[in-house]
Amino acid sequence: MKYKRLTLEEREQIHALVNQGKSNRMIAIALKRAHTTIARELKRCKTRYEYSPSKAHKQASQISPSRGRKPIIEERPAVLYEAMKKLIADLSPEQISKTFKMEYADEPLRWISHETIYKYIYATPKGELRKAFTEHLRRKRRLRKDRSCAHRQRGQIIEPISISERPEEVNNRSVPGHWEGDLIIGKNHKSALGTLVERKTRLVILVPLKGKDAKTVRESFACVFEEIEPGMKESMTCDRGLEMAEHKALTEQTGVKVYFADPYSPWQRGTNENTNGLIRQYFPKGTDFTKVTLEQIKLAQHRLNNRPRKILG
Repeated sequence: MKYKRLTLEEREQIHALVNQGKSNRMIAIALKRAHTTIARELKRCKTRYEYSPSKAHKQASQISPSRGRKPIIEERPAVLYEAMKKLIADLSPEQISKTFKMEYADEPLRWISHETIYKYIYATPKGELRKAFTEHLRRKRRLRKDRSCAHRQRGQIIEPISISERPEEVNNRSVPGHWEGDLIIGKNHKSALGTLVERKTRLVILVPLKGKDAKTVRESFACVFEEIEPGMKESMTCDRGLEMAEHKALTEQTGVKVYFADPYSPWQRGTNENTNGLIRQYFPKGTDFTKVTLEQIKLAQHRLNNRPRKILG
């Protein structure tokens, strides 16, 4: 619903109701307005009873010069032209924006935000001109993603134990029995393969999965840990994917304490990330794991565990 400014008549009503001792919410109901609108209107005065309808209306009518500005391409085409020159010189939109603010510190009208630059590029009709601009962006995307959901969370892991609480013996790899776990996703995100890597010995275990939901992953990882000797299954560190939502049940079932890396911090599970890269030699991206046999998985696991490792000498 589009916001509509208060009229002079409404402000006079507010003044009358304030003098009657009505609360903000009662005034809002009478005017069919949000109570926050009334609160903001009255907040401009030192006290509620100093509210003047005429003064308030005059103040609101004084439109800010920055309100309702024309697009920068119409108002300041030279600024946009200079920004595009820097883009073609392979500066990112953010670098351009920061540079302008430094070079023209005393000339705000020559500033331009990185968002304005992006909007101009992607508002350009599809064709050679847009292609020429997007080729100089880091990601070279021809279409822009909806940024409103860029950081939308997939869900929440209930009561995760942070990697910051992990004992020092896990961090320095002084004793074996501490694992890193993950999933390698298959074709069209419809299948997956579980991966476990022991941090000290770099032992790799590949876990066949019938699905990638939390229950299936928990049951499959539990089967693997139940076959491992007690002293070799102390903890597991994983990312915050919802496939590990049943981490508490996994700990209760196997005794393996589960730690979670910080969001968007794959380096905190570097051993697992590197191993996943090696596994892709056997199961490239686009592999449908529902069609991969147990023998193929065991063969890949055997080869991974019997290759010379520089880090192990």
